[in-house]
Amino acid sequence: MIKTGRICMLLFAIARFGCEAFVGPAKQFGPSPHPPSSAKKSSSVVNPLHMSQDPSSEEIRDPNTTAEALSKNMAHPEAIYNIHEHIAKILPHRYPFALVDKVIYFEPGKRAVGVKCITNNEPQFTGHFPDRPIMPGVLQIEAMAQLGGIIALQEPISDGKGTFFFGGVDGVKWRKPVVPGDVLVMEVELTSWKQRFGIAKMKGKGYVDGKLAV
Repeated sequence: MIKTGRICMLLFAIARFGCEAFVGPAKQFGPSPHPPSSAKKSSSVVNPLHMSQDPSSEEIRDPNTTAEALSKNMAHPEAIYNIHEHIAKILPHRYPFALVDKVIYFEPGKRAVGVKCITNNEPQFTGHFPDRPIMPGVLQIEAMAQLGGIIALQEPISDGKGTFFFGGVDGVKWRKPVVPGDVLVMEVELTSWKQRFGIAKMKGKGYVDGKLAV
């Protein structure tokens, strides 16, 4: 068993001197399966692009680049409906097809604004596409349809019983790719409701960083 103190010391050596600092101590645990081809310093060690090399940089750090400041600029409005307490009780969708993370504006029977945070660990990115993950356009439409379902499956439109299905989609255009790290902010508005047939028509848009995406 490797002692904790040895692990910390080896990790410190790697962080300070680069990967080749591990070659010497590694002999204690057996020969390396990939021995270095030469004793020259490796050229594969790359300094982080945004890490200052000046120990005194904290004194002149731009306050607008701190995590606290950037987090404030990225803050979302407070959720009216969140996924666990509200949305999952209204919609039947579950992982991996629950595509509304929270609702930040809601006008009963009329309009809703919701958020879908795109992350790289979502299953669709395994194949769409392995080298360039892009949220499929049909899933963007599905996310907006689910947001519309939050309007349709509540009063005054319905009592929440039953299930809504797609009847058609018209006039859809995609303006920009939606990729992991993006926050898709969607707005859906009910334009027509035929209670006798249970048919609702809605219109919607989705934005990323204030720019129209779909």
